[in-house]
Amino acid sequence: MNAMLKTAAAAPESLQEIEAVFDRLWPLLRSLTGAGARETHDILGELVPLERIEVPSGTQVFDWTAPKEWVVREAYVRAPDGRRMLDVADNNLRLVNYSIPFRGRLSRRELDAHLHSRPDLPDAIPYVTSYYEPRWGFCLSERERTALPEGDYDVVVDTDLIDGALTISEAVLQGSSSDEILISTYTCHPSLANNELSGPLAAAFLYRRLAAWPRRRFTYRFVFAPETIGAIAYLKLRGEHLRKHLAAGYVVTCVGLDTHFTYKRSRRGDSLADTAAVAALEEIGADFRLRDFTPTGSDERQYCSPGFDLPVGSLMRGAYNEYPEYHTSLDNKARIDFRALQGSIDAYEAVCRALESAGARPAAARETAGRRSGRDATFENLFPYGEPQLGRRGLYPTIGAADQKRHVEALMWVLNLSDGRHDLPAIAARSGLPLEQLRRAALAAEAKGVLRRLS
Repeated sequence: MNAMLKTAAAAPESLQEIEAVFDRLWPLLRSLTGAGARETHDILGELVPLERIEVPSGTQVFDWTAPKEWVVREAYVRAPDGRRMLDVADNNLRLVNYSIPFRGRLSRRELDAHLHSRPDLPDAIPYVTSYYEPRWGFCLSERERTALPEGDYDVVVDTDLIDGALTISEAVLQGSSSDEILISTYTCHPSLANNELSGPLAAAFLYRRLAAWPRRRFTYRFVFAPETIGAIAYLKLRGEHLRKHLAAGYVVTCVGLDTHFTYKRSRRGDSLADTAAVAALEEIGADFRLRDFTPTGSDERQYCSPGFDLPVGSLMRGAYNEYPEYHTSLDNKARIDFRALQGSIDAYEAVCRALESAGARPAAARETAGRRSGRDATFENLFPYGEPQLGRRGLYPTIGAADQKRHVEALMWVLNLSDGRHDLPAIAARSGLPLEQLRRAALAAEAKGVLRRLS
């Protein structure tokens, strides 16, 4: 499929070079914070002249607080027969990300309360997080779980949560104009191939390609940060600058599978980011699908939050939640296709060329589709800059597994479109969700002080 794309010239990087960087990044235990994240940025810094930003733990970033830094020394379980198992040293998905320290002896039944598996994927180890609720746990395949014998298990979780910092890196590639293009990606997942490493790899090699252009009209801003909290922290630092200068932006994620492209539009729906992406995909002859904006997904939901409403979309190739291996150990090197990943870099470069040849940056944002109907309640989001921290208010699951977040879709739609211009029927029309489901979400958010009723 990738060979069918029309590109202007042979790629400057080889598949072997991309794979070599992947292999160095793969074993690192990444999280929101910590040594694995910094080492990831160090390696990417060999391709991109990154400037490091460290946000100290406890720093207030809009409605969020920069978390404690997670330190992992070792974590494992010793079976009744003395065998060491579920060892984070063997697979860094084994430990629930951000697990608090624990040592003790547990029965098989007691241990089971701290285990996570996927019955629908019996051979996969799931990726599970608990960033904002103190707990510990281990992940294993369903086959492993059902084979655990009765008896006592010795558990060692040698971790710490310390005052440290959250790591963000940026690189600004100057053009002749102060108008900017944002390329944002995340560096917080452990050993996941398409869902984690394809994004920063594509962004890093894209930077190198754009740096080799003889001329650039736009200034290109590259951002590497942990998902959600990193984008929110970055918006706290650079949000006002981006509101003044951003012409278009993209979140680079899930670009490594040999399948069709998916372009997710910005909140505005017809921004320069959207028109350039479609034009470029058509120009290179790509097989692609268009997806309207939704306030779930990756960091586009932060950049497109109502307080900023930046023109940021996302071009993917193997989008999240659309392949069964997502957020499991099956999203590994065998699943990724380096030629397809290089084709994604080609596509992003084509998008940048389309931007360079496009007209001037739009002077103002178009209001999002949907208007107040006057038939139902209208709310205002009291925390419009990035999404609010919902977990501490009991509005969001505190343990992050892929199948546990769908019930918050209605809440995310209500938060994103509660800008005073959309009542609940207008939100229902745009989201496709039942009005009563949206009403329940809005009332729950109002009760927690996140929304204010306007009418």
